[in-house]
Amino acid sequence: MAAKTEKLTQHILFIMKHKTSQFLLFSTLVFFLMPAHAADVPERTDYGSVEERRIESNILQERESFRKEREEISLRKKELKVLEEGVDKKLAEIDKKLEELNTLQKKIESLLAKKSAEEKKRLQELATIYGKMTPAKASLALSGLDSQLAADLLANMKIKSAAKILDQLSKQKATEISNTFSTLQLE
Repeated sequence: MAAKTEKLTQHILFIMKHKTSQFLLFSTLVFFLMPAHAADVPERTDYGSVEERRIESNILQERESFRKEREEISLRKKELKVLEEGVDKKLAEIDKKLEELNTLQKKIESLLAKKSAEEKKRLQELATIYGKMTPAKASLALSGLDSQLAADLLANMKIKSAAKILDQLSKQKATEISNTFSTLQLE
């Protein structure tokens, strides 16, 4: 290896002295063919000129600089890979949590639908009960209820029965229930 390096160095010196334009091309080629670490190159002491020493020193410095850059790039690649793996794990956790939340949301929506259906059924049954009562008794019972519930009960009765019960209520309560009945409720 030392013999090859010596021959290359002598050839470089020859080209430097006689063909300066080709020197740059050749020195670049030599740079990549020489050992990767500056420590692998035996130290020379028989320089023909100061210029030779300066050029070889520059080449060695550049090689060392490139080696350090490659090491830095390699380290950064490793760091990026670790970060990427961490991000992938976090994304997988987020996906899992989203799936769990979607499952819970569906379960809650199902329970709310069942509850709403059960409430409608009970409201219908209660409306049937109030519809079968005498208008005086039904109006007395409705006057003590919340306006929304009273309006919902009247809405589920036959129109004729609801009108008779509404006629028996006090003017104030009848107006309150009518206003509640005519207002749209968003559920």
